[in-house]
Amino acid sequence: MMHSGSAARRALTLAACIAAMVASGTAGAEKADRDKPIHFSAEQPAEVDFDKRVGTLRGNVVITQGTLTIHADKIDFKQNPDDSLSATAWGNPVSFRQKKDGSNEYYEGYAQRAVYNGQTQTLELFDRALLKQGTDEIRSNYVSYNSATGLFKAEGRPDVPGVEGPGSRVRGVFQPRSETPLGPKPAARGDGKGAPAGTRGDASAKATQAAPTAKAPPLTLTPDASLTPK
Repeated sequence: MMHSGSAARRALTLAACIAAMVASGTAGAEKADRDKPIHFSAEQPAEVDFDKRVGTLRGNVVITQGTLTIHADKIDFKQNPDDSLSATAWGNPVSFRQKKDGSNEYYEGYAQRAVYNGQTQTLELFDRALLKQGTDEIRSNYVSYNSATGLFKAEGRPDVPGVEGPGSRVRGVFQPRSETPLGPKPAARGDGKGAPAGTRGDASAKATQAAPTAKAPPLTLTPDASLTPK
């Protein structure tokens, strides 16, 4: 038991470190989503209270608000006083997707159960949880993500009986960031100032400077006598 406790503490410490690493440079969820209507559909009869703005949906459920989309087998949802969406979803798995504010990127969540609070912009993923942002990802049996701050927390928890998951470990992948700007590099200038010293273009640039008035001889094609037409 002490070994399990220390492993859990290590997992929590790792999660805290990872969260601190990704805290900078992140953007929150799309702010305009709460101003959009909530659309929902399901294959089975739904229980919806239009006055209270709450409902329960079952059977291949899809609910959307702006860029936010949830797919699940069952969803309990409500429209908050600020018009944002809150929902608890169950599925195998539940899938959650929302666009980041001021960016073309999306963050995605997958789990057996998900709890989303639109007022606090918090997503909680339970059992076989996976949180993705582009090619970066974090896996655990519990992951929470606050899209307003860009911080997440992951905890290693035992697998639910009958559900195979990552176990009491937190696993993640951060892909390397490219340090080379996108797009073609500018061509080197003929005077040698466009290329740094020591590059391959240096020698030709110096040769041009040494004889600025020299002109290249005209190109002459000489047939090879050893090649006879067949």
